[in-house]
Amino acid sequence: MFSGIIAAVGRITSLTPREAGFRLHIDAGSLGLDDVALGDSIACNGVCLTVVANEGNTFAVDVSPETFSCTVGLDAPGEINMEKALRLADRLGGHLVSGHVDGVGEVLRFDPVGDNRLLEIRAPHELAKYIARKGSITINGTSLTTNEVAGDVFTINLIPHTLESTTLKHLVPGSRVNLEIDLIARYVERMLSGAA
Repeated sequence: MFSGIIAAVGRITSLTPREAGFRLHIDAGSLGLDDVALGDSIACNGVCLTVVANEGNTFAVDVSPETFSCTVGLDAPGEINMEKALRLADRLGGHLVSGHVDGVGEVLRFDPVGDNRLLEIRAPHELAKYIARKGSITINGTSLTTNEVAGDVFTINLIPHTLESTTLKHLVPGSRVNLEIDLIARYVERMLSGAA
């Protein structure tokens, strides 16, 4: 589990083809790796990935074709948002995040509002019902609160700290982003549906 509070911006430096998928080599930036062991989880752009190698300030993860097919931002060198998995004693500064991307959204607007930015995203239609006004959503691993929701489109206000601390500052209309809906919404729907 994660909190959606981005700990550092790292960089995918290279991708090595494997029999199925790729091994990503990642420069951890300011993310401390002293307490990271093989098998630990690190969320990369909101995707929970398993550390398969680490040395110095770099680590590697294997990404399957399935993960590539339902996410964005892992298929080429470039910056990524990163967060280590939570420990039970950690503060939950954002909201509970599983690191399982539900779908890919499209940025419609990224407009300045003073020092802030108004971010407008179109979610896949099948996910829109889980997105509520003033609810939690994860975008590229970042825990955020929605402002308005209208059909498949929702807006978020990004404050300067979030812009400085994440890769979200690079978004433009047409950018695609990883979305993870609130965990609670999934379970509420399941209970209300009466599914056995």
